[in-house]
Amino acid sequence: MPLEIERKFLVDTDKLGKPGNGKRYRQGYLPAAGKTSVRVRISDDLAWLTLKGKTVGATRLEFEYPVPVADAEGILDSLCEGSIIDKTRHLVDHAGHTWEVDIFAGDNAGLVIAEVELDAEDEVVELPEWVTAEVTDDPRYYNSNLVTNPYCNWR
Repeated sequence: MPLEIERKFLVDTDKLGKPGNGKRYRQGYLPAAGKTSVRVRISDDLAWLTLKGKTVGATRLEFEYPVPVADAEGILDSLCEGSIIDKTRHLVDHAGHTWEVDIFAGDNAGLVIAEVELDAEDEVVELPEWVTAEVTDDPRYYNSNLVTNPYCNWR
């Protein structure tokens, strides 16, 4: 089964500098029962439907399927709950890992999170100087929770 193993960190944007061109993502979450999240995501002319299991440590099941963009737009407009996540993802290479740095807009403006995917939970990863606090275990930072409790409401 496909597993996603990732760690999440907050970012000091002053130390990060300008990460270069990124890719914009718009995504929403469908109502789901129990330990599953169901996401629809659009970027440019591509779209995906993703099912994710409950996170245990830094690991969870993840299944992702391409869907037509028109279908994804319809799902975002009609079936998703809460805010739509709007973010620009920048890929930054550091010490043998590719970091995904997400700069949020809309209701989550001001939030910047860096994620690094790993092959194992105990894999050693060298942290860039621009990451600060680890938030892997803080569910407030899950995108699925940012739709119902966006960053703008935290202050």
